[in-house]
Amino acid sequence: MNVTSTIKSGPRHRDLMAKIESTTVRVGIVGLGYVGLPLARAFAERGIAVLGFDTDPGKIEKLERGESYIGHIPDEVIREMREHRFEATNSLSRLDEPDAIIICVPTPLTDAREPDLAFVVNSVRLIGERLRPGQLIVLESTTYPGTTREVVLPLLQARGLKAGDDFFLAFSPEREDPGNPKFSAPTIPKVVGGLDPASLELAAALYARVVVRVVPVSSPEVAEACKILENTYRAVNIALVNELKVLYDRMGINVWEVIEAAKSKPFGFSAFYPGPGLGGHCIPIDPFYLAWVARKYGMATRFIELAGEINTSMPSYVVSRVADALNDDGKAVRGSKVTLLGMAYKKDVDDPRESPGFELMEMLMSKGAEVDYNDPHIPTLPPMRHYPDLRMSSRELTADYLRSRDCILIVTDHSAYDWPSIARDARLIVDTRNATKDVVGGRARVVRA
Repeated sequence: MNVTSTIKSGPRHRDLMAKIESTTVRVGIVGLGYVGLPLARAFAERGIAVLGFDTDPGKIEKLERGESYIGHIPDEVIREMREHRFEATNSLSRLDEPDAIIICVPTPLTDAREPDLAFVVNSVRLIGERLRPGQLIVLESTTYPGTTREVVLPLLQARGLKAGDDFFLAFSPEREDPGNPKFSAPTIPKVVGGLDPASLELAAALYARVVVRVVPVSSPEVAEACKILENTYRAVNIALVNELKVLYDRMGINVWEVIEAAKSKPFGFSAFYPGPGLGGHCIPIDPFYLAWVARKYGMATRFIELAGEINTSMPSYVVSRVADALNDDGKAVRGSKVTLLGMAYKKDVDDPRESPGFELMEMLMSKGAEVDYNDPHIPTLPPMRHYPDLRMSSRELTADYLRSRDCILIVTDHSAYDWPSIARDARLIVDTRNATKDVVGGRARVVRA
């Protein structure tokens, strides 16, 4: 993107643009999780100084030792980042040091499935207390259209500084696909919406230093709505195949075979796949953000809300399939030994956020099952927002262990699993991912769910 100024700029705009163009700009990233840390890596690898902020002292200690806590970022990458002027801190009193601050904090839902902006608000309030003239603030956390202007802006202007003149403000939705080696922060186009032309130009110029292409849009609201559209599109289509899975199961039709056949059409069809429930920080949450804000405008997003209902019902469907499968073996759920394979929300990552595995585990335990899990990427279960007490460690999948279990429930189809070996030793497999499609023979009876 050409970042040559086409607007009437003030001295603060010109000074910051000069720093960006000369790569002497210092970037601060608030939230060093699955979005913030890869973004910090992208800037550091371009020789741009990065100061990362996180309130978790354990993360800061690991980064200071040159260790990673994200599976797809090796330790050596952290050590290289530190050699390229990357520093991590939990001292939020240093928020006035960076020239640009990018906010990458979680935006979960409340128990009432309404937006929970507490992390954003707290971060912005702290930034506002130390905001100095000339800083650029960019929100990346996924949220509903209007958040940047209606929530973030007033907090930043509380001390009298004016956006567009004293400081600059933009929204740029995060785009991460953990576990997918084809995509990383630098290779994914970046949508940017500025509060004003000066803010847009600065934010676009900053991201242009580290990404393949910047896509400028007319406002933060357009950028916010873009992210919601991307994830709602996926949520709705996943809901469609989830509902068809239930129907086709009753009809004796293999939905996975149907999807593979439909994929042969070279136009007008994109393949989406069913599963045990939605996971990750975006797809299970973002459509509810849009549905919430729609109610403020007197509109019900019936299509989106129906998709949400279908997707959130899938763990119950899977548990019912487990119960039916055990019943066919003459066993009740109560007292049965069930092992979940995969607690990460998607294949080949160590990210458990919003994973359906936690709900499946709790539902089975509430029915009296003896539940264990195995996940090669998650050796111990972390305390989760809605499941703080599911503390256990991954079990080794020895032949004797598999033979001792009444049911193996496939939740996440990690590449590390040896499916023929599992099928050889297990009694019963309930497969929610079509992971065993190519397995021939074996002791196990396989039930698709």
